[in-house]
Amino acid sequence: MGGERSGVRGNKMAAAEPSPRRVGFVGAGRMAGAIAQGLIRAGKVEAQHILASAPTDRNLCHFQALGCRTTHSNQEVLQSCLLVIFATKPHVLPAVLAEVAPVVTTEHILVSVAAGVSLSTLEELLPPNTRVLRVLPNLPCVVQEGAIVMARGRHVGSSETRLLQHLLEACGRCEEVPEAYVDIHTGLSGSGVAFVCAFSEALAEGAVKMGMPSSLAHRIAAQTLLGTAKMLLHEGQHPAQLRSDVCTPGGTTIYGLHALEQGGLRAATMSAVEAATCRAKELSRK
Repeated sequence: MGGERSGVRGNKMAAAEPSPRRVGFVGAGRMAGAIAQGLIRAGKVEAQHILASAPTDRNLCHFQALGCRTTHSNQEVLQSCLLVIFATKPHVLPAVLAEVAPVVTTEHILVSVAAGVSLSTLEELLPPNTRVLRVLPNLPCVVQEGAIVMARGRHVGSSETRLLQHLLEACGRCEEVPEAYVDIHTGLSGSGVAFVCAFSEALAEGAVKMGMPSSLAHRIAAQTLLGTAKMLLHEGQHPAQLRSDVCTPGGTTIYGLHALEQGGLRAATMSAVEAATCRAKELSRK
């Protein structure tokens, strides 16, 4: 297997005709690996049809373990794949786009997962009429339960958007939104993972305080969040309706909810999303 992969770094992939069945990754970090793994597990793309590039082998190991092809040449990815996902650090992306621009064509669909880099900036850095989309995934993509939003550039049509959405649904729930919502998504769902973890931790610690072993409490708290989320998504209920269904007059839940209201949970959570969104907007301007 090692010999086959080293052969890919030669001119075989570079000489291959680009195919819509092939998906390329420029940047091979954790999020890129999670998306690739989701595509393969869902059967949407075969591992041998994924080509990933990175400066060193350190991040490429995960792609190699999945059976994907790898290279150190970013241009090679563009020459071999029509759909390319750029998963580099935001401050590195402009230089990477300048490097690959000479081999970009109007047939390519280029997808950026770099936070804070706007569609207008992407379009300015690439040849005229390049089809560009922004995608913002969150960490649960690594277990194929991500919340993903995407925004299309000026030259992207509905067919390209549907194709990308179809592929990304392998990693969780994918919604198309106006670009203005991307920073809000960062506050709600990107940072929201940490907010939910903080709540899960507090929920479990309440049980520990009342005498339950810690490991058991944390497992039950996490399962409670998982089950509640599934009910909200599968049944399409508003959270207020499900909350009301759990409450009985004079019962345990309404007493607990009263304590949460006294602690300012609702206002604190809204403020957390607002603060994270504002910070995302600040970083985008920089």
